[in-house]
Amino acid sequence: MVAMLASVVACVRHAHDGRLLLLAGIVCAIGTYASFAIGHHAARAASRHRKRWGAVAVAASGCTAWATHFIVLLAFKPGMPAAFEPVLTALSLLCAIVGIGAGVFASLGSRRVARQFAAGLMLGVGVAALHYVGQAAYLVRGTVKWSHGLVFSSIVMSLPLSGLAMVAAASRDRRYRRLAAPLLMASIALLHFCGMAAMTLHFDPRRRFPDFAVSPHAITPVVAGVSLSLIALAIVGWRLDLSAKARLRDDRKRLRELADVALEGLLICEGDAVVTANNSMERLSGRDPGALAGEQLSVLLPGLDVSGLPEREEREAELIGAGGQAVPVRVLRCDLALGHKLQTVIAVRDQRERLRTEARIRNLAFNDPLTGLPNRTRFFDLLAVHAASRADQDRAFAVLMLDLDRFKPVNDTHGHAAGDAILRMVADRLRAVVQEGDVVARLGGDEFAILQLSATTAGEVEMVAKRIVDTIGLRPFLLNGQAIHLGASVGFAWAPEDGSVPAELLRDADLALYAAKADGKGTFRRYSPTLSERNHERRMLEAGLRHALSEGHLELRYQPVVDAHTQRVTCAEALVRWRDPAGGLIAPTEFIGLAEETGLILPLGEWVLRTACAEAATWPGDISVAVNLSPAQFRDRALADVIHAALAAAALPPERLELEITEGVLLMNEATTLHTLSELRDSGIRIAMDDFGTGYSSLGYLRKFPFDKIKIDQSFVQQVPDDAESVAILRAVVAMSVSLGMSVTVEGVETEQQFGFLKAEGCDLIQGYHVSRPLDSDAFAAFVAQRQRRDRTLVPARG
Repeated sequence: MVAMLASVVACVRHAHDGRLLLLAGIVCAIGTYASFAIGHHAARAASRHRKRWGAVAVAASGCTAWATHFIVLLAFKPGMPAAFEPVLTALSLLCAIVGIGAGVFASLGSRRVARQFAAGLMLGVGVAALHYVGQAAYLVRGTVKWSHGLVFSSIVMSLPLSGLAMVAAASRDRRYRRLAAPLLMASIALLHFCGMAAMTLHFDPRRRFPDFAVSPHAITPVVAGVSLSLIALAIVGWRLDLSAKARLRDDRKRLRELADVALEGLLICEGDAVVTANNSMERLSGRDPGALAGEQLSVLLPGLDVSGLPEREEREAELIGAGGQAVPVRVLRCDLALGHKLQTVIAVRDQRERLRTEARIRNLAFNDPLTGLPNRTRFFDLLAVHAASRADQDRAFAVLMLDLDRFKPVNDTHGHAAGDAILRMVADRLRAVVQEGDVVARLGGDEFAILQLSATTAGEVEMVAKRIVDTIGLRPFLLNGQAIHLGASVGFAWAPEDGSVPAELLRDADLALYAAKADGKGTFRRYSPTLSERNHERRMLEAGLRHALSEGHLELRYQPVVDAHTQRVTCAEALVRWRDPAGGLIAPTEFIGLAEETGLILPLGEWVLRTACAEAATWPGDISVAVNLSPAQFRDRALADVIHAALAAAALPPERLELEITEGVLLMNEATTLHTLSELRDSGIRIAMDDFGTGYSSLGYLRKFPFDKIKIDQSFVQQVPDDAESVAILRAVVAMSVSLGMSVTVEGVETEQQFGFLKAEGCDLIQGYHVSRPLDSDAFAAFVAQRQRRDRTLVPARG
């Protein structure tokens, strides 16, 4: 290899005219520039002119290689006469044009490296054919001996250079494209000088040139003409290049003006380099005007392969701002022919506001906006995830459900804004009670839930439940300087002992909460299987009650109320009974509470009103009917209409209907309730306060609303006349009712002794088992008739 290199260097230094070598290099450079300039113009030209300019570029490339080769041959000093064979000389030019044309044609249609390299090899073969056919056309007065190793080496080393030249010419990166011409020139120079060094010449005076041989002096004008033509083409290419660059600048300027109108950031790029950017892009990146020109896309958008990004397909990326901060963006790539040159336009859309909006939407979807706690949906998702995870690890956890006691009066009295403030305070207290890792959620209204992951035993859960009850119930909430007292009821289920399926745990914790509220509120309960049994019984009872309402299995019983002095029946209290075909008669204490909880009290109460009014219309005109109203019925704004409709349907005068209410009705919404009661009383309906003395504010309501009657609860009657305190309370109530002008009915009178005492104390009306048990409609009619017959027999005959 060293010997071969030394022979090549010696050939260049001693066997060539340096001035002509310099001229060959100049012609090669000019011709190569002309070829590439014309080729680029062909690529930019319209389709009808593209083939024509392409042919000119191919011809220029072939002539460049041919002229360079023959100038170097003219520079060669063989030391003996030399001449050129004209046919092979012309054939060598044809080899160059055909080979280069084939390579160029093969390179069209794809920028893939493998294809461009293969096209470069085809071009190199054409140039190699030019050189060795051209050297075969070089005649001397002697013999020629070839070094086959140098010939082979020249071809093997020059062909990869030709392939790399085509790869560089097809690159989108300007830096690589600038290497195309030097690589091609190196390939041509390597072929020639290795080929010339491969010849060893021996002078032989006996050899004669053929008659058709052309002397070097005759070939020189041809080579000069080709060289001048290449110079002219170079000038044309230079002018075309300048014109194309001017158009490109104008097009870019117009594109920039249009881009500045866009709200999105736009980058106009050539390869990886940014040519220009619009105002929106400069603001988005935090750069000064014009500062983005020359920046590298790989620096602005790191990690994004723009060349591999499909056109018009958005991708997530990060833009590096002027201060180094990463800005989340979405990018979209589009290739645009600008000034017959392909440009890449990158649309960059700022995603910060969208991400903030999505974060807000996620927060609203999974968090309670009032307290910031996870909402019902998020809590259920977390419960499902942790239940599955803990089941795999065989680890326990707890689900707590809690409800605030006495919260509704806060909203009713202080307004919903105050209620919201209280809920936020409750959320803060619950966060303080639990440990890190536990989840507190607001399920809605005043209902909260806790997923306790930190507990290892059920005893620890009970301690947390007690702390919750204490922190809510023992410490008042201060609102605008006013102390508000609430309570909390808590129910919990311990997994896996009480269940492991999320839905079951929630149901069990809810059942435990229901049990805590049923046990007086302000306490906590753990789930037990008996709660499920009671819940099942409750569901069965509810289903049965619905069936009884629809199938007519309800009945009314009437308990007579008599005048203490005359023993005459003045009124009857309507009491509902449920006759279950399978279980017999069911007392109202078994199902009235359930009806109030489930809302069935409304259709049940309406049925009682209509039935009682209809049956009372068949009684003597001096007997009225008393109907109990539930607090739940007063939440129905149509209650007055329902009562008037029942009276109208039965043709019963309003004066014969008596409505019995407890003070629980008045506690709900005092102003609205008193208005409804006043409206009913003004229509002639009488209003009685039932169970008087069992509440804490009865006297206050007697002052605010003039009831027609007071019904003393049976708990005050059971101990008279033996209990002095009961006697004193009863006498006080009777005296008060007399002073207020109200009649008094005493319930629960069971003995003759109680009846006699109450009569002596001035009680007006008596109701209880001593008078009669509740009777069905027929039995009540018979009871009334019997009393009327007895009254007639007691009337003395006229004398």
